[in-house]
Amino acid sequence: MNINLQLDALRNAYRDGSTTPRQLLLSLRDKAAALNPDYHLFIHLLSVEELEPYLAALDGREIDSLPLYGVPFAIKDNIDLAGVPTTAACPAFAYVPQRSATIVEQLLALGAVPLGKTNLDQFATGLNGSRSPYGACPNSVLPEYPSGGSSAGSSLAVALGVASFALGTDTAGSGRVPAALNNLVGMKATKGLISTAGVVPACRTLDCVTTFTATAREASQLLALTARLDPRDEYSRSNPLWNDGSAFGVVRPFCFGVPRAQDLEFFGCTEGPVLFAEAIDQLKALGGEAVELDLSPFLEAARLLYEGPWVAERYSVAGELMAQNPEAVLPVIRAVLAKAPAVSGVQTFRAQYRLQALKALCDKALENLDCVITPTIGRPVKLAELAAEPVQRNSELGYYTNFMNLLDYAAVAVPSAFMGNGLPWGVTLFGRAFTDQYLLSVAAGLQRQQGLSAPAPTSVARNDRARLVVCGAHLDGLALNWQLKQRGARWVETTTSSPDYQLYALAGGPPFRPGMVRVKEGGVAIAVEVWELPSSELGSFLIGIPAPLGLGKVQLADGRWESGFICESYGLEGAVNISHLGGWRAYLKPSPD
Repeated sequence: MNINLQLDALRNAYRDGSTTPRQLLLSLRDKAAALNPDYHLFIHLLSVEELEPYLAALDGREIDSLPLYGVPFAIKDNIDLAGVPTTAACPAFAYVPQRSATIVEQLLALGAVPLGKTNLDQFATGLNGSRSPYGACPNSVLPEYPSGGSSAGSSLAVALGVASFALGTDTAGSGRVPAALNNLVGMKATKGLISTAGVVPACRTLDCVTTFTATAREASQLLALTARLDPRDEYSRSNPLWNDGSAFGVVRPFCFGVPRAQDLEFFGCTEGPVLFAEAIDQLKALGGEAVELDLSPFLEAARLLYEGPWVAERYSVAGELMAQNPEAVLPVIRAVLAKAPAVSGVQTFRAQYRLQALKALCDKALENLDCVITPTIGRPVKLAELAAEPVQRNSELGYYTNFMNLLDYAAVAVPSAFMGNGLPWGVTLFGRAFTDQYLLSVAAGLQRQQGLSAPAPTSVARNDRARLVVCGAHLDGLALNWQLKQRGARWVETTTSSPDYQLYALAGGPPFRPGMVRVKEGGVAIAVEVWELPSSELGSFLIGIPAPLGLGKVQLADGRWESGFICESYGLEGAVNISHLGGWRAYLKPSPD
């Protein structure tokens, strides 16, 4: 059965009768069983009997009554599915949960159907997919390379066409490295947006549940459906409304960070620099302006993950088993965790202090950027290289990924090219917490640049910054501009409104203020500035605006609409029409005598 498993296509196939959930899932199960001896992607593939309750739950349901009706998905085997063993790729650790993880419960309620539990680097410790007693996971394109990990089987389930999407986890890059190596989108949302209740921790304070999809649009749809505050998860966080599903759209001109040449590392790969330069050009073609970024504090933070006390946090999960039955844990995992018992409280606090200092530097560097682009990996390594130098080669795979959760950033890995040998290659877009849908919007733009057939969204992408059109006392250098700068606003551009407005000098003052009014005829273009301020500050700014002024929508010269100052008609009593001057600065300018 050859069915397109992407979310929208699959829904259409169900709707037109091309297949049914039962037909599709049983066919996919057979396909997965045939692939498993070579790829080791599933630790537990659900039997026909185990699938039946999920399929029966869809019987008699309307397709449009469930957002994920009949969508097949795979679950990394450190995430609980009720009644099925969770192993974390360690048979001696295995247990059978009575309740599914919150994210799994959400997906089941939305109509999705689980196909099975996927293979991983043991205890999610690794970025390569070869550290499992259930077998190493080869790459979906070139079997001499690894799938990437630790969410190895999850990435293969999507790349090999047996699931529409898959759940992974990401502490150091486990949801992004496998995406890059298998031509997938790997979404590592802001910490806490997707619940980790029912997930075997790697580092409880850093862990994220991730998704693997073919497209950024699908990742956006899944995030919009699952980003919910969860009482079961003490680390769960509410998703701000500026980051809901409606924030996914077409990106307007933006600024993106590019690491300095001295911070880039490709570990001897000659194709990487060329492919990365091409990805930068693709972002520029989307309307992006590249800004050089000092990546050194980000990279220093990355080193803390395994050189600092967070190794002890990993040990808190596997340590007891290591002490009682060391042979149950793979030698390479034991080696990684061996120094953890010696980590002291003093060392822990010192590392936290250093991390906070680095975060202050990194946050400052991101302040005026919409996102940052990096390679996802510096160089792909072969399975033979991993076997010869497992720690060193694994460490290289995490060069661009290890810092993300420590610094509390959102990130999405997106395919951007293929190497000369056919192996997929990709980049990562990252940014401030709660800019997930914006990053996915940029990723979708990149995929459209690459010719991926997907309809462009009709709305404009949003992030955690709100744009504001000002025409009077809030212009740069004028009396009330401090109210914007006090809230962390930055100037974006000087432009004009569309030729549909009149400008009045309002009665009263100081401060003296103009009123801009949209008219049906007799309008002119008014000089304005566009500023950008944190969305969290917009409410306090709005409350401070005195009548008859307020915020509404203002049309600019290029046709776009932005939030900006407007004036109530009653406020024009006693006002002077100054439209012929074209702007407030011209009105304030002393006339020559």
